[in-house]
Amino acid sequence: MNAQKIFAGARVRRIRHAKGLTQTAMAEGLGISPSYLNLIERNQRPLTAQLILKLVSVYRVEPEELQAESGASLGALREVFSDPLLVGELPGESELLDLADAAPNAAAALIKLYRAYREQATRLSDLSGMLSEEGHTAAVSATRLPVDEVRDVLERRPNHFPALEEEAEAFHRVLDSGGDLPGALKAWFAREHGISVRVLPAATMPNWRRRYDRHSQRLFISERLSPADQLREIAIEAALIRMRAAIAIEIEALRLHSDEAKRLARFELGRYAAHALMMPYEPFLAAAERSRYDISVLSARFQVSFEQAANRLTTLGREGTAGIPFFLLEVDAAGNRLRRAGAQGFPANRFGGGCPKLTIHAAFAQPGQILADAVAMPNGEAYLTIARTVDGPQAAFSERPRRTALLLGCEITYKDRVIYGDALPANLVTPIGPACRLCERQGCLARAEPPLTRPLGLDEMVTGFSVYDFQ
Repeated sequence: MNAQKIFAGARVRRIRHAKGLTQTAMAEGLGISPSYLNLIERNQRPLTAQLILKLVSVYRVEPEELQAESGASLGALREVFSDPLLVGELPGESELLDLADAAPNAAAALIKLYRAYREQATRLSDLSGMLSEEGHTAAVSATRLPVDEVRDVLERRPNHFPALEEEAEAFHRVLDSGGDLPGALKAWFAREHGISVRVLPAATMPNWRRRYDRHSQRLFISERLSPADQLREIAIEAALIRMRAAIAIEIEALRLHSDEAKRLARFELGRYAAHALMMPYEPFLAAAERSRYDISVLSARFQVSFEQAANRLTTLGREGTAGIPFFLLEVDAAGNRLRRAGAQGFPANRFGGGCPKLTIHAAFAQPGQILADAVAMPNGEAYLTIARTVDGPQAAFSERPRRTALLLGCEITYKDRVIYGDALPANLVTPIGPACRLCERQGCLARAEPPLTRPLGLDEMVTGFSVYDFQ
């Protein structure tokens, strides 16, 4: 049986342009005439097995680049044009094949736009169904949105992925960075995948932290990021390439319900893997124990940011060699919750994290300073908390800078193992609650809402210091 002929003119031409070669130069490298290469690029001659091997050996081209690309996108394009809105627009598949081969970037953009349209239609359909179940009184559940589904799943489970830790440790040994992880990652990209890493000016890439152009084989990083954040973006891309199978297995284990949720989870796990690569488990845990979990020391030791080191502390849950079980909360100046995680899952039922008396809110008035506090819940459970602001990408003159606050916490019984425990005043504990609606502390000056479990005080002759008095 004859092998299927491979017509890949557009892809060969794209590879030649990416390498900056003329037809004459590429033909000389392949051992063919320029006129024959011209026929190949115009799909008038197929690629032979010998030419494919030449492309792989001379120009470090992956065979998949010559065979799989149009087939993969062709199936997705069939899905796009089978939509009832577009049925009958094309007479046959020849135009789809031309689009997939000659304009792969345009094809990918069309597929991405169609998937976004389908996901938006699904959201609206779900919302319409929910509102119609009980007439106009039905409440819209935020957990039905993919981003909230991912948050809920990740917040409830321990923030530790053993398989990704092992993959990161193996990758770190392969890199053998010698203390220069950014240089080692750039060399690995160039050596293994022919990818170059470039930092672009803000004017060139104003809206992106990171962008990988797989056709020109270049990874672009924004200059607006700090060196630590630039390294994380490079490490994320490396992890998504090298640990693709391991990350896919972890995503399946999360049992998410939509493709959008799975893509968001893939980014979150990519960031987890990047942190594990930048701060390998055993050295990081040893350094944390020696420094008594001093986040500033860890940041300097591993050349990472305060935020990255604080996040890494919540992942030290390896069986047999676990660190202190920290949990983390991140909010913005408006009080919006951006992230919650914990070594044993975020303790939402016990700690809550919604009390306005937590130092995470006071941190905005003292940017860059670390605020340590001991807090106690109504049931007597006590925690050590550490709060500090962290800044986002460098803002332009006309932009308002992004600033959020982190709260890192652990049970008070660990305070003697943590350097921040030394700063706690003796026998001074801040009484807090899980959230105003669930808190029954009387006379609280910070109360923002009445409790759900108590009737409000209606005695016109008595008023208390709380905005909402209750019996």
